[in-house]
Amino acid sequence: MNRDEKSATIEEIAAQIAESEAIFAVDYRGISVPQAAELRTKLRESDASFRIVKNRLTKIAADKAGEARLAELLQGPTALAFVRGDTAQAAKTLSSFNKEHDVVAFKGGFMADLSLDEDRFKSIARLPSQEVLIGQFAGVVASPLTGLVRGLGSLIQGLASQLGQIADQGLVSGEAPAPEAAAAEPETAAEDAPPEPEAAAEPEDAAPESEAAAEPDAAEPEAAEPEPETSSDDETSNDDASKEEE
Repeated sequence: MNRDEKSATIEEIAAQIAESEAIFAVDYRGISVPQAAELRTKLRESDASFRIVKNRLTKIAADKAGEARLAELLQGPTALAFVRGDTAQAAKTLSSFNKEHDVVAFKGGFMADLSLDEDRFKSIARLPSQEVLIGQFAGVVASPLTGLVRGLGSLIQGLASQLGQIADQGLVSGEAPAPEAAAAEPETAAEDAPPEPEAAAEPEDAAPESEAAAEPDAAEPEAAEPEPETSSDDETSNDDASKEEE
């Protein structure tokens, strides 16, 4: 392996370390190539990969990824399972494979901030998978919803029964005469009522009378004060009287 190949391997392992939710380290002595291929295929179902690594290059990659806990696991022949998906399912797959073939031994690992020894690893392997947990959670959530649906169904059936009884009594179909008779009475009363007098017409008729009465009063003072007029006979007598005086 030349320098470029080593650099590429270090970058690839560092990326796998950074992307993993959990990492399991195993001693792979005794595993055959077909068995390793079988384990890779099974781990792929839980979004995990299985890789036999060189300890020196993996230590460099761990330092590059900022994961110092991995260095102490890189002793002797080491293979790593990089888990990106269901950690419990990956641990279950690895544990079942080892029980069947007895060719790998768990060396250690970590999940997020939790370091894993063999006992913790076995405890994780006994946990239900994500699919089972999701199904159980869905059942817990669906249980009250099922009761709610049943309760709503009973309520709707009771309402339908009450509406049926009302329809049988004629209160919905319009067969009962009481509402129609009650509705007809206001219309008959409105037709028999006498028309109301027009109150607004009286002031209009009274207005001309008051104006007519007021006109003679305004004209009387003008006729009562005629100006005196002097006749021509008076002027003649006055002239004769003045001549006699002379």
